[in-house]
Amino acid sequence: MKYTTEAAEKSTVKITMEFDGAEWKSALEKAYQKTRGRFAVNGFRKGKAPKNVIEHAYGKGVFYEDGLNILFSENYPTVLEEKKEEIEAVGDPELSVEELTDDKVVLVAVTPVRPDVKIGSYKGMKIREYAYTVKDTDIDAEIERLRERNARKIEVTDRPAQSGDIANIDFVGTVDGVKFDGGEAEKFDLTLGSGQFIPGFEEQVVGMKIGEKKDVNVRFPDNYQAEALKGKDAVFAVTLNSLQGRELPEVDDEFIKNATGSETLDAYKAKVRERLEAQAKRRSTDDTENSILNAVAATAEAEIPQAMIDREIDGLIQKFEVQLMYQGLKLQDYLDFLKVTMADFRKNYEDQAKKNVLNQLVIAKIIKDEKIEATEEEVDEKVAEQAASVDKTPEEYKKGMDPRQFDYIRSDIIITKLFDFLKANNEMYTEENA
Repeated sequence: MKYTTEAAEKSTVKITMEFDGAEWKSALEKAYQKTRGRFAVNGFRKGKAPKNVIEHAYGKGVFYEDGLNILFSENYPTVLEEKKEEIEAVGDPELSVEELTDDKVVLVAVTPVRPDVKIGSYKGMKIREYAYTVKDTDIDAEIERLRERNARKIEVTDRPAQSGDIANIDFVGTVDGVKFDGGEAEKFDLTLGSGQFIPGFEEQVVGMKIGEKKDVNVRFPDNYQAEALKGKDAVFAVTLNSLQGRELPEVDDEFIKNATGSETLDAYKAKVRERLEAQAKRRSTDDTENSILNAVAATAEAEIPQAMIDREIDGLIQKFEVQLMYQGLKLQDYLDFLKVTMADFRKNYEDQAKKNVLNQLVIAKIIKDEKIEATEEEVDEKVAEQAASVDKTPEEYKKGMDPRQFDYIRSDIIITKLFDFLKANNEMYTEENA
């Protein structure tokens, strides 16, 4: 085989592979050996007819498709391996036959490749840094949520519904006088003020008396998930069947011990503060890194192949599918409920996928240009930290490590170094000193 490669449009590479008559004949023979069992020819047991007999019965080109596939599958990976320093394929190629005779076959593969990204600037910019702190009110809010989770339900009969009540309701929804899917239920428990229903619904149930019937007028949001209901005015015929209020417990050492296991209220507050401060630190780091990345990516340009975007969309949908599984739902059932096709659902992720891919390209580019690496000493130090956390020596811990764990540690070290570098080489500011 002889081949050439040349850059093509939209971050693709055109690979032209030329095969001589002997190579083509060999591929056809392999195709015959592989597929001859498919063909029935009078006078021969199935799979035993000679190649020329099958060609005479079914046509000269009967083995061409399989032969071409064999030429491609046996040689295309070789090209990618030999050109791996220049070509990084990121998707399947578009394959075409440029020439086909007994003496010569020319295949052309147009392969999407990782694009080069041009970054306008990643130094000397003014970029916002985030620093979240934990206030006493945050601790109080956590304790209030603990009270809510441990509230005792009490039957209410002597007053109208108010925010915070659990209202048991029947409802029937219509748009232009016509019922719609998912708009009807009986004996449904709705916590008023929870935001479970569309805006305006729960507020209108507040004030209703037990046994009262009422038309609740609302408007579906413009970004509502069901396409047929977006921005539509709706009327819900609501009946309030019963009410339950919530009696919150007193906050004292006894309640805290029973609810959390902590000996005292002060001890629980200390634990909550420690947890919230760890969360605030992670959030500060994540938001600052996103801020840096967004600022740099805004100056970047790349011709991203659709194959990379599609692969990122696959990943985003897979994550969403896992979230649904935790709720006991299947993705297809979710799409059926919303009356949305998979193709339309994928379009919702297009912009986010493009942004994610561009960010990944930016990160890789800066790491390469600045020669940011993880040394073996740094990897060993991280391994030692992880080993100590489970009371093992580094040697013991390494025995149980998968190679992917080492790769993850290296990647984590490199990314940390990257953002340390970017922070050091840009003017970071907080809202206070903006």
